[in-house]
Amino acid sequence: MTPAILTRDIAPDLEEDIVKFEKVLASYLAGELSEDEFRLFRLNNGVYGQRQGGRNQMVRLKAPYGSVTPEQLEALGDISERYSRGWGHLTTRQNVQFHFVQLERVPEMLRDAARVGLTSREACGDTVRNVTGCHLAGACPYEVLDISPWAEATFRHFLHHPYAQRLPRKFKVNFSGCITDCGQAMFNDVGVVAVSRPRPDGTTEAGFRVFIGGGLGANPRAAQALEEFTPREELLATIEAVLRTFDHYGNRDNKLRARLKWVLDAIGPDELRRRVLRERKYLLASSSWPGGVPAVVEELGDAPAGVGPGAVPSPVGSPVTLRLGAGDPYRRWEQANVVVGVAKGTVSAIAYARLGDVTAAQFRQLAAVQRELGATVRITNRQNFVFRDLTSEQLPLLYQRLEAMGMAEPGAELARDVVSCPGADTCNLAVTQSRGLADEIGRALEVAGLADVGGVRVNVSGCTNSCGQHHVADIGFHGVERRVHGRPAPGYQLLLGGHVGRTEAEFAQRALRLPARACAEATVRVVGRFADEREAGEDFTSWLDRAGGAKSVAAGLADLDDWPSPEERPDFYIDFDETGPYVAEVGVGECAGA
Repeated sequence: MTPAILTRDIAPDLEEDIVKFEKVLASYLAGELSEDEFRLFRLNNGVYGQRQGGRNQMVRLKAPYGSVTPEQLEALGDISERYSRGWGHLTTRQNVQFHFVQLERVPEMLRDAARVGLTSREACGDTVRNVTGCHLAGACPYEVLDISPWAEATFRHFLHHPYAQRLPRKFKVNFSGCITDCGQAMFNDVGVVAVSRPRPDGTTEAGFRVFIGGGLGANPRAAQALEEFTPREELLATIEAVLRTFDHYGNRDNKLRARLKWVLDAIGPDELRRRVLRERKYLLASSSWPGGVPAVVEELGDAPAGVGPGAVPSPVGSPVTLRLGAGDPYRRWEQANVVVGVAKGTVSAIAYARLGDVTAAQFRQLAAVQRELGATVRITNRQNFVFRDLTSEQLPLLYQRLEAMGMAEPGAELARDVVSCPGADTCNLAVTQSRGLADEIGRALEVAGLADVGGVRVNVSGCTNSCGQHHVADIGFHGVERRVHGRPAPGYQLLLGGHVGRTEAEFAQRALRLPARACAEATVRVVGRFADEREAGEDFTSWLDRAGGAKSVAAGLADLDDWPSPEERPDFYIDFDETGPYVAEVGVGECAGA
């Protein structure tokens, strides 16, 4: 029997959202509201149409900066059983998505989520989307500030904000606590990175460097610095000034050129900076001026975790010299998935969710472990969970619990940690089954003995829109339709060499196009060559440069771009997870990305 979701009063603003959704839905079902009007309304409420059509919907619940409580994890498990397929999907923007939710049941689902403080409001549509942040904020040995309360303050300020409702296009805000940029601030509309600057008296002041105008999609752009240093008391006003500038000057006539990155392209970085800073200067006159340090930051504090005396930090994301060796499974997990060296006396550990999928039972088990260990838990931007505020003595018990629920693979930041968007399984815009390819790549790496290679990230998207963030992966794929032997067939564009870090973003370069069925072999070859040729501690980007770049490496894969006839290899003309011949069925895009 499915346990009852915790009964709790629903926040008045969330209840108001749900009541309105019920009324508008009733009008739509009665034929009193046009399809276009209702589509815009439901998108602003985090409800996205699926390619299956009919009343099938994807509902996206926001987890600001990835933070989730035990009660919320339990509710997510119950929701997955009551309304979806028995499992949920973690996204690269720290949301949780549920598919095949019937439209008529959405209000009931939203109430179950709201009882534990979760909302889908503004998770889709032309709004301020989920505010994301580094999953190790408050537990990172390198951070300048704990960005958690700042991300919380930003989420609270812009939820239901009048300027955040009908923007020219979606607007994404991201936080990182240091220039390592684990939060991936550099490809967002607003990317906030905690930095410090010297004072005349020799001390330092902690604050932020704000980057604007970044984005992925089919035409990725790296964000540009707004100013050298933004004081803490000016941060929220700065973000609102960027939002208002986007609202004023964004393209409302062409959705394909409507993001802030296109404003930057049109007027140039200097003029965009001038307009934003002018907006901030006069924002004091607005009733929504959010100047000063937010109350939630004052309440919770934003002091950095720091590094203890004699500690040797080992954050997730640092390259593994070659690969994990054979041996004790616990030690291998500890080497790959555990972060140590925090002055507060805590450690963090990753719970690996293959392809970002989490079953109802796993949601509940994660909640039980969180309570048992007194930990905090966050969703990572690589579709996993991280347990934080642990002691080293708790790690063996955590490993035991994760192993029992199938989430103890040493996957964090290793080759097996393949990221994928939902793809043609449910998305209107996808042309390929990206989840099926990601699963196949993972299996191929395991068989080849390369799944434990560190310092290489593999990301897959079902189309060019980069919901799987293929542009910033070491090895990235995006789906394409190929036509060979007079037939349509599933294919992928291979890209190599993308990365984000140190307030820079390098987008992956095109290598070559491949049949879908050849992509796993291509990945095995590239990862294998990287593992064999890399120097100690060398990252993928440095190795790729030494190897001659993306085109040079692609030359060694040219034999894989071979299309046997449908009679010789009928599987080349059937996509992963499909049974019939491939057809690229692209529907009307509603949100064009996560």
